[in-house]
Amino acid sequence: MVAIDLEWGRKPSLPQVLSRLRPRQGIGGVPPTVLVLLGIVSVQIGAALANRLFAATGPGGAVSLRLFFAGIVLLIFWRSALRIERRALPVVVAYGTVLAAMNLFFYEAIDRIPLGMAVTIEFLGPLAVALAGSRRWTDPVWAVLAGGGVLLLTHADGPVVWAGIAFALAAAACWAGYILLSAKLGERTSGGGGLALAMAFGGVLMAPVGIAEAGTALLQPSVLAAGFGVAILSSVLPYSVELEALRRIPPRVFGVLMSLEPAVAAFAGLAVLGQLMNIQQWGGIACVVAASIGATRSAKV
Repeated sequence: MVAIDLEWGRKPSLPQVLSRLRPRQGIGGVPPTVLVLLGIVSVQIGAALANRLFAATGPGGAVSLRLFFAGIVLLIFWRSALRIERRALPVVVAYGTVLAAMNLFFYEAIDRIPLGMAVTIEFLGPLAVALAGSRRWTDPVWAVLAGGGVLLLTHADGPVVWAGIAFALAAAACWAGYILLSAKLGERTSGGGGLALAMAFGGVLMAPVGIAEAGTALLQPSVLAAGFGVAILSSVLPYSVELEALRRIPPRVFGVLMSLEPAVAAFAGLAVLGQLMNIQQWGGIACVVAASIGATRSAKV
């Protein structure tokens, strides 16, 4: 087991950990805020396309393809940094396991509830980490605002699919663990080798799940192509542009921009999947976004 210190002010945040890594090449003169927004849009379009893939592969098959292809691309990209110390192996394994579980739970969630709702609930994970161990007087305000937002999200026009909400909450818990393990990974590895190995390990873990759920459908050329596209949009592209953005903006600014992700997810669900949400649900998304921005802006860095 990896001991986790919840006194967040003493641990580097995920943006701080990622900012230590350096991509091989910078991305032209693109403003860093544009890069962050590009990464957010890419992730959510990738999730929407993965949802369309479920008919052929199911959530488990889609996750296995995403992690498999993302792992291969990152292993190639970071091949010069793949040597790691033995003491880093437990962290890599734990990181890869949490990464695989987070993506599986998230895909199971968006198979049952709208993308915007799933991402908003999942966002409670990093919000909880930001608030953990803090003693600021405003923290209860952000916690209550986020909780109220989730309650508003359950005001669906039809029956609420509670299994989807449960999967989204499980994904949120995994996201919190993912952030905390990112700090450990940043301490014990250099470059992106640790991330590449963890991603590959997650793909290996998910392979039996994907094969059991999708079978030979995973080998269809169209499915492989779609899985590769999801991997690029959901993992490789956002990871790359966020690394470049973090070289040029403070982690706190990065965190505020990332707080827009639930809203972008809701628009992606509407534009790509035709998923409609009522005014209460949009209000719930706004509450969680506001809580995340508030917690990020007031957090100690």
